[in-house]
This record gives sequence, C-alpha cells and structure tokens, in this order.
Amino acid sequence: MSELEILNQQTETAYDWTHKLMDSVSAEKWEIIPEALGSNLSWQIGHLVVSIYYHSIMTTVGHLPELLEKLDLRSYTKLCGYDTFAKEMKGTWTPTALRSDLQRMQNTSLEVINSLSESNLWQPVEPTKVPHPVAKTKFEAIDWNIKHTMWHCGQMATIKRLVDQPYDYGLQKRD
Repeated sequence: MSELEILNQQTETAYDWTHKLMDSVSAEKWEIIPEALGSNLSWQIGHLVVSIYYHSIMTTVGHLPELLEKLDLRSYTKLCGYDTFAKEMKGTWTPTALRSDLQRMQNTSLEVINSLSESNLWQPVEPTKVPHPVAKTKFEAIDWNIKHTMWHCGQMATIKRLVDQPYDYGLQKRD
C-alpha cells in the first residue's frame, strides 16, 4: 500500500469515527456545554470544518474558491477556530447545517488527497498567513489532520459521556 493510500484510508477512518460519535448524540443535546469541558458537540463539528479545510486542503493545494462559495468559512473560523469558545457560537448553526458542511468539507478533503501524487506529498505545504503549527510537508499536514480529527473524536466521546451516556464501542461487558 502506498503512502497516499494509507493517508486516504486513515483519513476516511477518522472521518467515519467523527460520524459515529456525532450520530450517537441526539440533536437536542448538541448545544449542551458540560461545565468541566467548556465545549459542546456543535463547536467540535464547527471546529472540524475549519481545521479540515486548513490541514488537508489549504496547506496542500491552496484556497478552493468554489468550496468557499458554498459555506461561510469566515464565520466558522471566527466562532470555531483556535482560541474560541462554544458559548459564543451557540445557536449559530443547526445540527443539520453542521452535518452538511462537515460532510462537504470531508468529501472535498478526500478529493484533494486523492488528487495528489506520491511526489506531491513531500513538497512543502502551501504558504498561509498562519504557518502550519507542525507540518513542513503536505504529507505532514494530512497526517496531522488525521491526528487532529481523532483528538476531537476523543473530545466528542467525552462530551457524549457527560451529556448522554458513554459511547458503545461494541465491547462486551465482563462479569
């Protein structure tokens, strides 16, 4: 399996986990902000919309104006970017809108990854106003997107535990 195929497979897996966790919480609980966390499911999804764009699209192929015409990334960045708070974005998007925008971003991300060649992976990231915090190459940016997405899956699982019940991973309980 090539490095590109591995990145694609791991990205798909991370996105699948996002949906498993997101879909396991009823829409009426998305806005609940557990006191201990200061975050909610809506913010987590909005943040992933921003971060997936940055880590796997903008830093690998640059801005995609056709995508930016379909969703308001400026609002997502302002309300769900780094150093923002869930309470500031409450009520801005419905769970349906968040799901749709996340799916569009994930689909575009996978299209971008699949459009790259093996040699593209080792080229420097595209220049951005804010330098990538960990990646120097496109491979590293996509790899970081996978890790970052799974980090937020962990936060979503914690939120689910606090506002609903622990996520059922299909594990058998031992007596």
